[in-house]
Amino acid sequence: MSKFPDNFLWGGAVAANQWEGAYLEDGKGWSTADTALFEENPDKVNLSLLQPMTTEKIEFAKNDTEGIYPKRFGIDSYHRYKEDIALFAEMGFKTFRLSISWPRIFPNGDDSEPNEAGLAFYDALFDECLAYGIEPLVTISHYEFPLALALKQNGWESRETVDAFVRYAKVLFKRYQGKVKYWLTFNEINIIGMTGYLSGGLLADKTDNMLQAQFQAAHHQFIASALTVKACHEMLPDAQIGCMLARQEAYPETSNPLDVMESIKADQMNLFYSDVQIRGYYPRYMDKFFREHQIEIKKKAGDDAILKAGTVDFMSFSYYMSSMASHEKAAEETGGNLLGSKKNPYLATSDWGWQIDPMGLRITLHKLYDRYQIPLYIVENGLGAKDVVTEDGQIHDSYRIDYLRDHIEEMALAIDEGVELMGYTPWGCIDLISASTSEMAKRYGFIYVDQDDKGNGTLKRLKKDSFYWYKEVIATNGEDLG
Repeated sequence: MSKFPDNFLWGGAVAANQWEGAYLEDGKGWSTADTALFEENPDKVNLSLLQPMTTEKIEFAKNDTEGIYPKRFGIDSYHRYKEDIALFAEMGFKTFRLSISWPRIFPNGDDSEPNEAGLAFYDALFDECLAYGIEPLVTISHYEFPLALALKQNGWESRETVDAFVRYAKVLFKRYQGKVKYWLTFNEINIIGMTGYLSGGLLADKTDNMLQAQFQAAHHQFIASALTVKACHEMLPDAQIGCMLARQEAYPETSNPLDVMESIKADQMNLFYSDVQIRGYYPRYMDKFFREHQIEIKKKAGDDAILKAGTVDFMSFSYYMSSMASHEKAAEETGGNLLGSKKNPYLATSDWGWQIDPMGLRITLHKLYDRYQIPLYIVENGLGAKDVVTEDGQIHDSYRIDYLRDHIEEMALAIDEGVELMGYTPWGCIDLISASTSEMAKRYGFIYVDQDDKGNGTLKRLKKDSFYWYKEVIATNGEDLG
């Protein structure tokens, strides 16, 4: 008998800015993702993501005719989504996690009327999913902030962005009522504390204190999330809406109490965002951090009540790797999803230096469920690797199967041990543009896409060995892991 519940939501995940392409087609506006330049440093996280973004750099990117901006063309799924969804259905997907591009609906973020062509595209996309019995899991904002709002009001630093977002969300709820039962507000909401431009539209030339701006922006996202949750519950009483965090389990490097304390602090900085969205208030442990860094969160009257009234129904998160916390400076660091740490000698590493830790997923499932006591949902997990196509068109990705099998086994153990887990949507179920490096060579998918880092290729879709393996996993509800 399978340890996974009968209604377990097996599927896969993508994001609009990495999947769709068609970046200015049918009335879509510019997004922050459209300015992400491909740079040939495939062994590292794209450090340009972590550099301050300015108005001048944006204007350069918009007018640049020499550089390559892969998120503008994605894998052309705007025109090929029917083919992709048919392949997902063949694998037996119960759910498909995708995101809606805010500037495809409101090109400038706060237009007087939504873009009908954009709304119609997602109508057709959801209809295609539902025709195969696939439930859409929709992220309302996933690293595609409207560029016009960044330039106009420094993105989420402005309170006005809250109103624009809630209005956008309400348009989605009204339009897709009956089609979408599962929603997420912000993808990896904690990433705004590392790269304010990517998810928050924050520009260095529009603020004197970026750290202050990032936490003020986070506050505005918390308010927007809470108001959106409230609207969802009122407009779509049968739907569920959750938060989404980039989770990184932090082990103490040693049993030295100093290292243990560092691991507690690492957890607090990671889980601060979900604490607010799930518990409905700011945790006291942040008081000292704000005081030491001279951060003052500007709240409006009623904000605390808004947060309390808008707590999410479930917690979703990405999990790729764990980290190590040490009171001493790291001698050798790992890369990974914008989050680096000291290298753990007990773990293997991927082609990109990300440490592979299946048991860490089980540990984090227990830790999160103990902390929150609400359903959990793993909406990103996977192995970015360099795949090779053989002469007869095969892709033998046993390394990906091994990675996923090991993580699914740990999920099954966690469920058996009492964790309430809703579903699992591995990241990049079809090869797409990397969020961190804007390259194509880092492939996650069960489906290979014939395209290189510079956009060359036929875009032909090919099934990898992992495609057939995952199909069997879903068909047996996790019993047959090969």
